Amino acid sequence: MRQPAVILVTLVAMLGGCAAARGPGASAQTGALEHVLDEWATAWSSSDVEKLLPLFTDDVRYEDVTFGVTTQGKAGLRDFAITAFGAFPGMSFEIKSRFVGDNGMWGALEWVWHGRQVKDFPGLPATNRPFQVRGSTIVEFRDGKISRNRDYWDLATYMKQVGLIK
Repeated sequence: MRQPAVILVTLVAMLGGCAAARGPGASAQTGALEHVLDEWATAWSSSDVEKLLPLFTDDVRYEDVTFGVTTQGKAGLRDFAITAFGAFPGMSFEIKSRFVGDNGMWGALEWVWHGRQVKDFPGLPATNRPFQVRGSTIVEFRDGKISRNRDYWDLATYMKQVGLIK
């Protein structure tokens, strides 16, 4: 019984220390970065690359881990987004949760991706069947924008829902 109490006290002390370390202005910065995460989902759901690109730094490193795609810079992200918007028109991202670290350098989103693939995507043939897949995104921020983005989602669930596997 003593060990769980020690662990609990340690966690409370650590969390209290993190909250105290935020300093003035941290909650305003966190709120602004949470808004960037909300806009991430809105932009991807809009199928409009011009709404998406302003959220990212010029040298952004964007990685879709599931697809095995990594882009560098806004030109690379533009190409990836245009391809995705063409293959998945009308797609949407529903945010389930989001988090920005106290230091304002990291953030995360948990989301559900809804859509229908109407064109082949590299390595993924179109079936025109609806899907909804859970995923998450880890980001790094610099100067109020996303400088690194890593998307993770469940390809097996996607493939089952669209009829590519049983």
